[in-house]
Amino acid sequence: MLSLRPFEPSDEQSLVRYLNNPATVQYLSPKVPFPYTPEDAQWWISTGSKQGITRAIILDGMLIGCIGARPGTFEYCRSAEIGYWLGEEYWGQGITGRALQLLMAEVEADTDMVRLEAVVVAQNTRSARVLEKFGFEFEGLRRKAIYKDGEFFDARLFGKLCG
Repeated sequence: MLSLRPFEPSDEQSLVRYLNNPATVQYLSPKVPFPYTPEDAQWWISTGSKQGITRAIILDGMLIGCIGARPGTFEYCRSAEIGYWLGEEYWGQGITGRALQLLMAEVEADTDMVRLEAVVVAQNTRSARVLEKFGFEFEGLRRKAIYKDGEFFDARLFGKLCG
């Protein structure tokens, strides 16, 4: 069974294992340290995951990923940016889409957000397909918007109105 929950101290070891896999972090923000240490996981569990609606993706009682919606500020205060990652061994099973549905339901029930958006590295076609499958529309290409590991990448912007 798939569910979402806040991060817990017992998630530390799984976070370290998943986030030290180059495939898992390939398209993540460089805000996620690499290599990923137990201290990074402890910070994430106690502090980082408390921003916005950030949830552990749980499958049959085990942490397998992360998904969240971070509200914007000022004039963007009714919009939230969606982000997620999933352990590589769970790719291609429809899990991210199911987690996205659970998160969207929570955002719509518990917040006053009217817009969700996601920024995807242009090469990350799997993530783009997940978003499109669940009602996000491609809104534009932001050329060379992402700089990571000494390279520039184009970013694809997707949006969805709540409700």
